[in-house]
Amino acid sequence: MSDVTASEVVKNGLWTNNPALVQLLGLCPLLAVTGSVVNALGLGIATLAVLVGSNTIVSLIRNHVSDAVRLPAFVIIIAAFVTCAELLMKAFTYDLYQILGIFIPLIVTNCAILGRAEAFASKNKVGLAALDGFMMGLGFLAVLVALGAIRELLGAGTLFADMHLLFGATASSWVLQPFGENYSFLIALLPPGAFLVTGFLIAIKNAIDAVNKRRADAQRIAPVKGAKRIRTTGHIS
Repeated sequence: MSDVTASEVVKNGLWTNNPALVQLLGLCPLLAVTGSVVNALGLGIATLAVLVGSNTIVSLIRNHVSDAVRLPAFVIIIAAFVTCAELLMKAFTYDLYQILGIFIPLIVTNCAILGRAEAFASKNKVGLAALDGFMMGLGFLAVLVALGAIRELLGAGTLFADMHLLFGATASSWVLQPFGENYSFLIALLPPGAFLVTGFLIAIKNAIDAVNKRRADAQRIAPVKGAKRIRTTGHIS
């Protein structure tokens, strides 16, 4: 069992060890479905739910599963939660489910989920494991939404378009068009745009980390102000 604290779990999931910007896991759906905010939200919420559920169950059975069948058991648990998420989306957000298509069942193969089950949930108590799943899922969701918002805004000139697919008819009026109705910049909605925006977000995070590290280093080795008097005794030959 590790000695990680809840605050460290929160920081790791949202920033220090973010699955999308640091571990670079789950890039296939990350780049494929982030053409709009609603698509990003749909996939992100499903991934978060699967992470929380699988981490919780893996932690509960961690002392009852032998090493020989550990990974297959984890995959089955993850697949069960993905199936539940898929059925729920079919029942309540069918149009969005059709748009996301194969990327919902492909959550099973997301290395971030299996990685957290193996590296963290199987070694920690249920509370920490569930918190880790939630924070890792939230960090992944935040990057998805940021990518979706930037690409939708730059590519189609809209923001929060088609939100009714996830939140119902009341969300139809949420759409914003800051650049007018005829704006279009197609490359932002294509795969090259996804790579460019992702690289831009990673660069911003690395720059912030570098600034914070320099500040921390400067505080640790800050020079002492003022001169100190030194007293010497004895004879100097």
